[in-house]
Amino acid sequence: MDYQTITLENTDGIAIVTLNRPDTLNALTQQMRAEITDAVIEAGRTARVVVLTGAGKAFCSGQDLGDGANAAALDLERSLRDEYTPMIRAIRDCPVPTISAVNGPAAGAGANLALAADVVIATESAYFLQAFARIGLMPDAGGTYELPRSMGSAKAMGAALFADKITARQADDWGMIWEAVADDAFDAHWRGRAAHLAQGPTLAYQRIKQAIHESWDKDWTGQMENEAKLQGSLGKTRDFQEGVIAFLEKRPAKYEGR
Repeated sequence: MDYQTITLENTDGIAIVTLNRPDTLNALTQQMRAEITDAVIEAGRTARVVVLTGAGKAFCSGQDLGDGANAAALDLERSLRDEYTPMIRAIRDCPVPTISAVNGPAAGAGANLALAADVVIATESAYFLQAFARIGLMPDAGGTYELPRSMGSAKAMGAALFADKITARQADDWGMIWEAVADDAFDAHWRGRAAHLAQGPTLAYQRIKQAIHESWDKDWTGQMENEAKLQGSLGKTRDFQEGVIAFLEKRPAKYEGR
């Protein structure tokens, strides 16, 4: 796909998908959703970590309400099923770790796009805003799934009903994101985190993601069995062999993702 609203860089195993409509604070259009979906799927085939971030001052301001028809004519059900769900699923099901590097405000569907990643790292001046109720809507793009699981029902309900800004520091304290980082250290920090994952045991990361996602649908016995099965498969990998040898030799492991 010839990207017009995003950029995709893939270097040293790190794929960076940058939302690139800074004049609209990276508001999501139909084309942009298709391009993000395509880029994440493509990057997941070749990279060892995928990073989502935004160009300019914002991460993503949510749905571009000026995209196409007027608001009264928007078919929200269709766009959520046919465009948003595939985009969020591509991030959630990506075979390698995903990071959202939230460089600024993340509002509406843009907030939930960020939260779809495995790890969310935000600059301290950023904020998250479930803005939907301000225009007579409810959180979507996976928000009603991710929010209560990350910060509990009470906080999730308040965030949705009051549509208050949640600072990056609050999001960190509430368990909504992985970490908030000082603005002047943010860029170097998330790039370092991405490099760490790109050099790690990729197959183990896949199984970690799988086990945690599947745990919501299993009881204790079922999850213990699932752990045994998945761990058994990892015990046969070259990365596990390398990890053990490196530990015994007291040197850093050189993982190949196999």
